[in-house]
Amino acid sequence: MDPAALTTLLSELIATWENEVVEFKQAGDGFSTDDIGKYFSALANEANLRGAERAWLVFGVHNKARTVVGTDYRREPERLQSLKQQIAENTTPRITFRDIHELQHTGGRVLLFEVPAAPRGMPISWKGHYHARAGESLAPLGLDKLDEMRGQTLAQDWSAQRVPGAALAALDETAVRKARESFAQKHANRFAADEVAGWPLATFLDRARLTIDGQVTRTALLLLGKAESAWHLLPHPAQLTWKLEGPERAYEHFGPPLLLSTSQLYQRIRNIQLRLLPQDELLPVEVAKYDQKIVLEALHNCIAHQDYARNGRVVVTEQPARLVFENEGGFYEGQPLDYLEGHKIPRRYRNPFLAQAMAELNMIDTMGWGIHDMHARQARRYFPMPDYDLSDPAAVKLAIYGGVVDPAYSRLLIQKTDLPLADVLALDRVQKKLPIPDEAAAGLRRAGLIEGRKPNYHVSAQVAAATDQKADYIRTRAQDDEFYAKLLTDYLQRYGSATRAEINKLLLPKLSEVLSAEQKYVKVSNLLAKLRRRGTIVNTGSDTAPRWQLAERN
Repeated sequence: MDPAALTTLLSELIATWENEVVEFKQAGDGFSTDDIGKYFSALANEANLRGAERAWLVFGVHNKARTVVGTDYRREPERLQSLKQQIAENTTPRITFRDIHELQHTGGRVLLFEVPAAPRGMPISWKGHYHARAGESLAPLGLDKLDEMRGQTLAQDWSAQRVPGAALAALDETAVRKARESFAQKHANRFAADEVAGWPLATFLDRARLTIDGQVTRTALLLLGKAESAWHLLPHPAQLTWKLEGPERAYEHFGPPLLLSTSQLYQRIRNIQLRLLPQDELLPVEVAKYDQKIVLEALHNCIAHQDYARNGRVVVTEQPARLVFENEGGFYEGQPLDYLEGHKIPRRYRNPFLAQAMAELNMIDTMGWGIHDMHARQARRYFPMPDYDLSDPAAVKLAIYGGVVDPAYSRLLIQKTDLPLADVLALDRVQKKLPIPDEAAAGLRRAGLIEGRKPNYHVSAQVAAATDQKADYIRTRAQDDEFYAKLLTDYLQRYGSATRAEINKLLLPKLSEVLSAEQKYVKVSNLLAKLRRRGTIVNTGSDTAPRWQLAERN
């Protein structure tokens, strides 16, 4: 929103004052993150119950006078935006602010935190506790409200509904033939392929969980229906869209039968061979830009987990170096991280009838292995790990990389093919400049795979040298404090004294480039304090205008 729109919004919120979906706080810089999390949980839940798309937490407005007084809360932009990650880490399901709007009002600085409504059927907890509002106060989410929210998804399975007027003639013959083949492969230990091919159509469709007592379901039309029979599913579009972005632009829509359409969409993706050069070798390793199994796994997951009641379509956007998959409906059971190790089994599906049919046709598994397999296959191809974006609670966005982010990461995977997936995931976060747990960082450091100081980890010297990053490594490597101390004492010995500005000019360019300007300034301050305590230097100026020189030795 632009400042004018934010000013209008703020005026409207103040005019209606506090209610179950709006909370005002004066809020100083020390306002508790834990309290913000509780308000996030309460406001998200109340927005869901009232059918609102969002709720608002507003800082910088006096709670009694109802006037703008301004707030000093997290004035540094990076620190303010980091609150999103802090909220996401402690909410279940894992969501955060849709946006944090900053308004320079005539009365002072105002922050408007945009809180998304909790997804249907999924109340939001903060650190394991559900919160709600009782007038203007926080309160536990009562059982009545909890039951109301959880009951939002107890309606009948959309995908299992019979379609009046749709006969078996509405199904595509080629898709049915492909379905028989896939079913026979899935159940090769139970049925011979000839036997499956000889079943009457109605018998096969019932056994494949596509129809119910011979009656056509929405699942049957989605997966096997003729293109001209898609009208039976209106107003649900039942559509896949491929979109090309970059120097060239193109798009194409694909409708039923989705059993065939997913492969047709895959054929639109420009899947060239890429060449990666291993360390100390002249022969490159060739890999396809995208792995067909990974692409189809992601696409089939979109179909299986789509919230069809939202009347949306699955969109696959081909960008120059990655594919982005988008489908309607939040992540339904757990979070993507829960499935990385391949141990979690989903207990429920948004479309259980559709999921079962897709499993019978060998399109998906129902054991939760798909996410693990996509990550493992990307690792074997030396590419970055997939990224999930769950910032919108009403949708899921998945990015599959088709190129190298950091050559050091890819060459490291070529060299060390036995790395555990957990280590690969941590290295992937390092190359993407994302934080990693302290335990993971310690393990990678012991293995000689990373260097640097938290949070600015980078590729170790050994790997950097192998990837023509030697110069970058020297610039980013942190030197010992004695190195900087020697520079300073040599300077003072030659010139007699130095102001803080002169010392900054001497030392700041020598510090590691992974440090921010603020971190560099603090490091120099700490170094001066350390040398003063040792008795190496003294301040002959004042606290506000220091002048440093070497201490006289007795």
